[in-house]
Amino acid sequence: MYNHNKSLTPYAKALRKNMTPEERCLWYNFLRQYKIRFLRQKVIKNYIVDFYCSKASLIIEIDGGQHYEDNAILNDRLRDEELSKLGYKVLRFTNLDIKNNFEGVCFVIDKNVQERIPL
Repeated sequence: MYNHNKSLTPYAKALRKNMTPEERCLWYNFLRQYKIRFLRQKVIKNYIVDFYCSKASLIIEIDGGQHYEDNAILNDRLRDEELSKLGYKVLRFTNLDIKNNFEGVCFVIDKNVQERIPL
């Protein structure tokens, strides 16, 4: 079990109500009805992750353009390292991945879940 920053919970709830179009697409067209439960905008430590599967210890992040600025690249790397130390695997996809290769994204997610918990 991990401690999480409870002050982030209201922000996470707001993010659930205001998902990006790409997050909404992945959630409603794949993750919501996936055979293993995923949560949206989950608070873990001092972070809010886009999607989280506790059984597979898997985190999925959908990155928009702001994630490719120098400072954001470093912050994402540090964040991923800290989450990895807690036992989580972080998968990152771009907005363009969701728009242009949705089936491929779903395949990668499913493959990683199956590797982490044989179904």
